[in-house]
Amino acid sequence: MNFQLPEIHISLMLPELFLFIWALLIITFDVVTKRKNEHTVGYLALLGLLIDGAILSVTGYGSGFGNMFFNDPMALFFKVIFLGSAFMAIASSFGLMHQKIVNHRGEFYALILFSTVGMMFLSSSDELLSLYIGLELTTIPLFVLAAFFKDDRLSVEAGMKYFVIGAFSSALMLYGISFLYGLSGTTDLVQMKINLAITHLTFKDIGVILSLAVLLILGGIGFKLALPPFHQWTPDVYEGAPTPVAAFLSVGSKAAGLVAFAKIFINGLYAFYGAEMAPNDWGRLVGVGAILAMIIGNVVAIRQTNIKRMLGYSSIAQVGYIMIGMVSMNEFGLTSVGFYMFTYMFANMGAFAVVAFFEDKSGSCQISSYRGLSKTSPFLATSLTMFLLSLAGIPPLAGFVAKYAVFAAAINMATSGVAYHWIFWLVGIGLLTSVFALFYYVNPVKQMFFSKEDSPYKISLSAPAFTVVLIGLIGIVLFGLYPDPILQFASQISASFGFLPH
Repeated sequence: MNFQLPEIHISLMLPELFLFIWALLIITFDVVTKRKNEHTVGYLALLGLLIDGAILSVTGYGSGFGNMFFNDPMALFFKVIFLGSAFMAIASSFGLMHQKIVNHRGEFYALILFSTVGMMFLSSSDELLSLYIGLELTTIPLFVLAAFFKDDRLSVEAGMKYFVIGAFSSALMLYGISFLYGLSGTTDLVQMKINLAITHLTFKDIGVILSLAVLLILGGIGFKLALPPFHQWTPDVYEGAPTPVAAFLSVGSKAAGLVAFAKIFINGLYAFYGAEMAPNDWGRLVGVGAILAMIIGNVVAIRQTNIKRMLGYSSIAQVGYIMIGMVSMNEFGLTSVGFYMFTYMFANMGAFAVVAFFEDKSGSCQISSYRGLSKTSPFLATSLTMFLLSLAGIPPLAGFVAKYAVFAAAINMATSGVAYHWIFWLVGIGLLTSVFALFYYVNPVKQMFFSKEDSPYKISLSAPAFTVVLIGLIGIVLFGLYPDPILQFASQISASFGFLPH
């Protein structure tokens, strides 16, 4: 019997390995310097992300470790999002370091980098177990970060809720993975798809087990995405966690969940999408989740008085729009999802950054505290307004193009056959709930610009803070007016999954 070791190709892992080692060095530097360098540690973390981005740009495509690690256009695209969201989260936390975190600054930054490493490994995983490990490496540092203010009751509560629900969802997902392995005899995603297709098994043969596996895995990934009914943790965790961590959760963790969903459902279970596979069909199940997300997120957000809770419910609604593109199984579907997530990073990270700066100065996250901010801090008020309008999908900002892309992909799919006419309902509810979203996105704008009171807060931005806001503004304006480069980049995702232009 010949035993052959798999090809390693460790050079494909250089971005992940570098960032992991850099995070360890940051902790070491903070301890060796006796935690006296308040800003140096943060600048080192930002430098590490920039260097890692440069390494990523020269890392090629290919597979290693027996196809367990696979660099493709989707992995590269989402790694850019992970590094960008980590950069903006760290840069927006400098005020937090000065106000609330005197010790353990190195650990705070390193945990964000460790979570980013997990996201990057996840995006390159092409096998169920390595994908699960990447998802756990992503989530475990976030448990600690959510409860980083150990003397703050809300922060501790946020960390505990996130940990308990996260552990439960991980168990669900692992249980579902075991069913898929039992049905297919492999953990390799591509081989799993082939094995399930070759057997020609009917619902009578595997329907109950497969449906249970789909439900369990969707529950595990639904937690990462905050997709109803797995969304209950979101507003409480966003409110209690440090604001930069909440921002990182809303973008990085959500993008990681989208990658995991695409790899398992679209790559591994593509054959079980569509009316002909009912009741195994997962498309309608995800469609129901998207409808619930858009309705619950947008309606409940209207009643919020805390801006972090409002943005939490907003993120639930946003994942509903994203999943419209995900169930559009054509060449436009994954392209629209990638573009949506890319532009969402600029708008949401920018909005949370402004909230973080305002909270550092005022100590308040109440929307009413923003009254008259345009008179004392016009740049900050204008920036927050543009970020919120982009999230609402107002042209010519990037959020409008993103929503248009997912709706266009869905309509294209809905018109491809009678079996997919139910997708018209998704689009209709998406358009209707977008109108509801204007109510709560415009409320802070009204407080800042149309209040007769003058704000008692005049906020001047540090260099890192100004950089984060400027990056966000450039992103939502530039890619709203000129989206073609990112759409072309994102179109490679669909091609790598086999959805080629007709």
